[in-house]
Amino acid sequence: MTVPATFALDRAQLAVISNGGDWLISWYPPDAQPEGKPHGATGVCVTDFREVVLVSEDGARWGFPGGRTEPGEDWIDTLRRELMEEACVGVLHSELVGWGRGECLTGDERGLVLVRSMWNVRVELYDWDPQFEMLHRSLCAPDQLQGHLFMEPGMEPIYRRQMKEAGLPYS
Repeated sequence: MTVPATFALDRAQLAVISNGGDWLISWYPPDAQPEGKPHGATGVCVTDFREVVLVSEDGARWGFPGGRTEPGEDWIDTLRRELMEEACVGVLHSELVGWGRGECLTGDERGLVLVRSMWNVRVELYDWDPQFEMLHRSLCAPDQLQGHLFMEPGMEPIYRRQMKEAGLPYS
C-alpha cells in the first residue's frame, strides 16, 4: 500500500523512482530495525550554536552528510566515519531516530532490500578539509533548512520525518 503524507508514517510504503528502478521506501522507528542489507548511516548534524550542517558535491544540491557501511563496521562506526569524511565534524552525541528501508521492484537492482540508519547528531566542527566526494560544507539555521536542503523527488516524507525526529522544523 502506498501512502502519501507530509512526513513518512511508520512502515508506510512510498513509491519512488531512483537509479532506473521502482522502489518502495519506508520509515521504521528506532526500536524496529527492518530486515535488509546494511546501506549506511545519515545524520541530521547540529552544532552547539543550533546550526545544521549540510554538504554538497557541486555547491548547488545540499544534503545531510552520511554514507555507506564498510566491511566490519556497525551503524555508529559508519556514522562517525562518514560524518568526518563528508562534513569534517566530530560526533559529540548521537541518537538513532529511525531506519530507512528501500525495496527495489524493477530495474538492475530488482529484489535488493537496503536499510539505512537515521540519526540526530550533535557535532563539533573541524577545519574544512575535503578529502572525498563532498567538496562543500554549509551551515544553515533550522528555520531556513527547507529552502536549502535538496530532497530527491518522492523522498520528501522520509527527509521530513528525519527532521521531525531530530527536533527540527518541517512543513
